[in-house]
Amino acid sequence: MKTTNNTVLISGGSAGIGLEIAKLFSANGNKIIITGRNKERLDKALSQLNNATGIVSDVSDSKDTEALVETLVNDFPDLNIVINNAGQAYLYDVSNSAGAFEKAEDEILTNYLAVIRLNEKLLPLLKSRTEAAIVNVSSVVAFVPGSLATYSASKAALHSYSQSLRIALARTSDVKVFELMPPLVDTEFSAPINGKNGMAASAVASDFIEALQNDLYEIRVGNTQHIYDLYLSSPAEALNAMQPA
Repeated sequence: MKTTNNTVLISGGSAGIGLEIAKLFSANGNKIIITGRNKERLDKALSQLNNATGIVSDVSDSKDTEALVETLVNDFPDLNIVINNAGQAYLYDVSNSAGAFEKAEDEILTNYLAVIRLNEKLLPLLKSRTEAAIVNVSSVVAFVPGSLATYSASKAALHSYSQSLRIALARTSDVKVFELMPPLVDTEFSAPINGKNGMAASAVASDFIEALQNDLYEIRVGNTQHIYDLYLSSPAEALNAMQPA
């Protein structure tokens, strides 16, 4: 997949991994569209990018998604890369917590169902391009659950969907489907689970760009590769390794 002269949409692109990916694409001569729920954070992110547009949009909101797609089709018809990076996570004890259903519902909607909705609406546009890609950002917990029980489940669902979508689109179009699987990453998003001990978001972005360029569809960066290898040899050991100390 080429990494220059693209038009790239990054949901949740105002901070963390999304912003670091936006910075690299911006520096490489691509047109960038980032979305987020907070205008102030979007404006701050845009100040660090070239040739970029920010759109206030919540992927979990159907009306926001409809408006976003309409804007993209009308103003960015050359869109050819969609990076589904927006996410939601809650840290709580799944065995003893009120509101577990509501938390899981929000995570599943944001991390899984909203991705399917946006992809569905943008696929006609992507299929019209000579080279196009969908990137779904999942996680190491797509293979082995960690301390975020229902978040892990949402990412496992996204992983399964990504594989099925990749196979289906390969049969009918030139749209490629990538899955980025970060480990624990040092971002504001992961602060409640000791994210300060995680991989730098800039390193995740750099590894992602290299993998995209080489058409590596399952991108297991940092400790994700180790956990994946451990999972293949001993699922029980991998599960134990992912639990908090």
